[in-house]
Amino acid sequence: MKGWWWKGLCVVLLLYVVVVGLHTPLGPALVHASIDRIAPGPVALEATGYNTHFTREKPQLWLENEGYRVCATDVSVRSDVELDATFIVPAGLQGNLTSLWAWDATDGPVVLRDAFFTEGLGNGLQGEGCTVNTTERSGFSFPNRTILNETIRNLFFHVPMWFTMMVLMTIAFVQSLLVLRKGDLANDQMALSAVDVSLLFAALGLITGSIWARATWGDWWTSDPKLNGAAVTVLIYAAYLILRGSVPDPHKRARLAAIYNIFAYVLMMVFLMVLPRLTDSLHPGNGGNPAFSKYDLDSSLRAVFYPAVAGWVLLGVWAYTLHLRVARLRSIADEANDH
Repeated sequence: MKGWWWKGLCVVLLLYVVVVGLHTPLGPALVHASIDRIAPGPVALEATGYNTHFTREKPQLWLENEGYRVCATDVSVRSDVELDATFIVPAGLQGNLTSLWAWDATDGPVVLRDAFFTEGLGNGLQGEGCTVNTTERSGFSFPNRTILNETIRNLFFHVPMWFTMMVLMTIAFVQSLLVLRKGDLANDQMALSAVDVSLLFAALGLITGSIWARATWGDWWTSDPKLNGAAVTVLIYAAYLILRGSVPDPHKRARLAAIYNIFAYVLMMVFLMVLPRLTDSLHPGNGGNPAFSKYDLDSSLRAVFYPAVAGWVLLGVWAYTLHLRVARLRSIADEANDH
């Protein structure tokens, strides 16, 4: 039973991620307004919420522009997720974009940021405008972000799978260095097993990323430096397997594969970690696009994301040890057959 404690931990972590990650509701949010522009004077609009509870208590609604607030003069609730509101927009708002806010005791403050283009701009208004309640709601939920919505749960699968791939490729890189240093075929087999399993997680990362791109960007694949770099990385490591199959001598194969694997690892870092940060990119954390940790990764997401990273990495290492064990047994069987 030696070594089973971390495998048990892996199972517990992934069960926790699946149960909590898929069953925790998103927090309430405003997701749509019936108009996209406001100008000084009366403004009537319809607002749509998600996981909101407008019928429990009529919410307070307000517009916010550069810190100045304009409260609704009338609010009519149609359902838990639909309401009508009327505002008298003053002249003098100075921000190009205006946000729509709502608050009630059940949902707390919810916002549709930059909901409206603001027309008739001026030099600003004195004070903060109307008085509003911004008391936060209690309860555990995931943040409800525009565009991401329910797909934010993919954070617990897509990102950890790429982390796992990189951990396994790092193992292969270290074993390749040991091959060049010691010339031991055992290290060569460790490098091969690590690459084999890492390509499985790379494929899962590409699939989950493509699904996420379809939901958020509207297409299964875009010409994005991060996405293209990931695809090129997979092809480079696939070529590693082809190279091994073309060299019959085991010692020569081990050394050539080790040299190739070292260069492949360096290219992976360039394609995934360097180039996307030097060019425009839709992918979070690249090309000036802020990463999740800067605007989405709140305490509730961290409570699941970090265990997800640990669980998937442990699963990848577990799969690597099983793959290596099978490879060694196959090698022993081949030697027995030769004798």
